[in-house]
Amino acid sequence: MKKIKLSTILNILTAIILLIIVFLTIVLARKGLFNSVESIQTFMKKFGWWAWLTFIIFQIIQVVIPIIPGGLSLLAGVLLFGPVMGFVYNYIGIVLGSVCAFIISRIYGRGFMIKIFGIEKYMNYNHWLKNKHFSKFFALAIFFPVAPDDFLCYLAGLSTMRFREYICIILLGKPMSILLYSLGLAYGFDFITKYI
Repeated sequence: MKKIKLSTILNILTAIILLIIVFLTIVLARKGLFNSVESIQTFMKKFGWWAWLTFIIFQIIQVVIPIIPGGLSLLAGVLLFGPVMGFVYNYIGIVLGSVCAFIISRIYGRGFMIKIFGIEKYMNYNHWLKNKHFSKFFALAIFFPVAPDDFLCYLAGLSTMRFREYICIILLGKPMSILLYSLGLAYGFDFITKYI
C-alpha cells in the first residue's frame, strides 16, 4: 500500500476545514450574525478571553500547518475583535507561528518542508537559499503582503540566517503586511455587506 504524502493529507484537511467554515458561515448568516460587523463582535464578547486566546492559538497553527489561506484568518481577526484588537491578536499569533515555523524547519530540515509544501514549490524558491542577499530578499517579502509568508518562514529556517536576525525581520516586517491585509479585507467585507 502506498504511503499518503503529508502534502496530500494537508490538502484534504484544507478542503474539509473550508467546507466546515462555509457550512458555519451559512448557519450563522441565517441567524443574522453577519448583518453587521458589530453583531459579530457582540457575539464574540460572550466568550470573553477564551475567544482571543483560541484565535491566537488558531493563528499559530495556521502558520505552522497552513491549512487555510492566511488572508481569511486575518479578516476573521478584524471582524471578530475589531480593527485594533483584531490587528493585535493577528500580529501575536502570526509572529509566534512564524517563530515556530523557523524552528521546526531548522530542526527537521528540507525533507519536512517538502512534505508540507511539495517538491515543486520548494524548487521554485530553492535558489534563494544560495543567494548571499537572502536576508534582504526575505525581509522585503515579509514586509509586502503578497508573498507566501508561511512558506518563506520555513525556507528561512533552512538558510544560514541567525535566529536573532530572523526575529527582528518578523517583528518589524509583519505589522505593515498584517495591517494592509487586515484593513483591506475588512473594508472589502464591509463594502460587500453594505452594498451587495
